[in-house]
Amino acid sequence: KQEWEERSRIRADELLAIAETIKILNDDDALELFKRTLPSPSLLQLKVNAKAVSHRALELLRSGHKHDPRMDLVMLALAGRNKDFGKVLKMIDEMVLLLGREQSDDDSKKDYCES
Repeated sequence: KQEWEERSRIRADELLAIAETIKILNDDDALELFKRTLPSPSLLQLKVNAKAVSHRALELLRSGHKHDPRMDLVMLALAGRNKDFGKVLKMIDEMVLLLGREQSDDDSKKDYCES
């Protein structure tokens, strides 16, 4: 209960801060500052494809890589050509279901043996 009250208080503080921020940004002074900072209202948009993003992510992982098997798997996925893990995820889901059934069978056998 104390944790919930703390979370509620923090959430209320966050909402208050957001409301104050919106009020500041909607102020005329902020508009004038924005106009002086950016003389033209145009923004530059870059086109980035998925391959470039994957390549950049792989570079970042390699540059700060400390041997971690989980990161090795992520880097392998990023470096590979075919990144469709649909079959693997399906196999994992099937294995989880199988293990769940086996666990329930084992539990019922244990109950039978103990009685």
